[in-house]
Amino acid sequence: MSCGADPGAVHSILVRAMGGLQANDLVLYLIDFGQTVLQPMTAGLDRANALVDDEPVATTLAGRCFQNQLTVTAHRNEGVRVWTPVMEGSDRVGVLALTVPDSDVGTLTACEELGLLAGYLIAAQDRVTDLYNVHRRRRSMSLASSMQWDLLPPLVMTSGAVSIAGLLEPAYDVGGDCFDYALNGDSFHFAIMDAMGNGVGAALIASLAMGSYRHDRREGHPLQVMHRNLANIIASHYRDSSFSTGVLGCLEVPTGILSWTNAGHPLPLLIRNGRVVKELLCPPTPPWGTIARKPAIASESLEPGDSVLLFTDGVSEARSPDGVQFGIERLVDLIDRSTSDALLPQQVLHKLHRAIQDHLEVEPTDDATFVLLQWQGSTDKS
Repeated sequence: MSCGADPGAVHSILVRAMGGLQANDLVLYLIDFGQTVLQPMTAGLDRANALVDDEPVATTLAGRCFQNQLTVTAHRNEGVRVWTPVMEGSDRVGVLALTVPDSDVGTLTACEELGLLAGYLIAAQDRVTDLYNVHRRRRSMSLASSMQWDLLPPLVMTSGAVSIAGLLEPAYDVGGDCFDYALNGDSFHFAIMDAMGNGVGAALIASLAMGSYRHDRREGHPLQVMHRNLANIIASHYRDSSFSTGVLGCLEVPTGILSWTNAGHPLPLLIRNGRVVKELLCPPTPPWGTIARKPAIASESLEPGDSVLLFTDGVSEARSPDGVQFGIERLVDLIDRSTSDALLPQQVLHKLHRAIQDHLEVEPTDDATFVLLQWQGSTDKS
């Protein structure tokens, strides 16, 4: 099956595929970069002339489907309206909505399979067209932000015992924050970085740091070598005081042994049974690009269900309009009230994001990034 690089062709394929359902009124919604609004991508319609309204994530049935990644239904005079998740792998792309005559198990299963098909079709096109990327932008994006988004892996990944989710703010003007991860056999590698400054300058530092990290990770280097090379590569390319803070980590999936280094970055938080139990301490080196020192390697044995929250200082140092800093204590209290073992990492981050927005009352002016890693325990049944 070929659909070229035309989103309208995707819509046509989906319409043909749902023919056996006696369904109608199909709408494909894509999530915006801020993860707050589902935007309709109807065949033949551009955003300015769309005949279908946006669906806010926080207050609609489409948003509930997106947040919980579960099919949602509503009975209407014309039939049953169904919203089903659209995924690229385990990354949330949006929601597919359609109206069917009945909501029996077979019909809902077919709707869910249609959502999976939509995700596959989008993934096949996304590398050869800008249309999906442009459609997800609710407003103009800065050059620095565009560079950073191109650096990022999928915001959500779930594989066996490991899940991870990330969230960046301000989505359309982020500069120096980034994160990355890779599941390589039994080892799950991850990193979070915060380059100094704002705008393109910060994005360039972040791009260099991320390139160094990915190169060394793919070469099989241990954490200490990756950490040291990051410090040296930034120092060798920037003769001024440019730097980046960050954390590099590796989780051994079968055992839950977590190892990490710290380059002048805020301490990660260990969450157990829905509460922050401690900060994950590690003697830090100076930020990468300043004084190069041999990094310490810290380790922690995770328990099944444990989560680790990493964040940049734009989270803890965010200020309300009257100058009150959000702070670590407020963040810990918020996690204790918002986190549950029953919630997916992306659901936890959504709650944290909304609470910080309520505190700030406006979009943050500094980069603020969350990464939440969750380990469910060994999958070895032997």
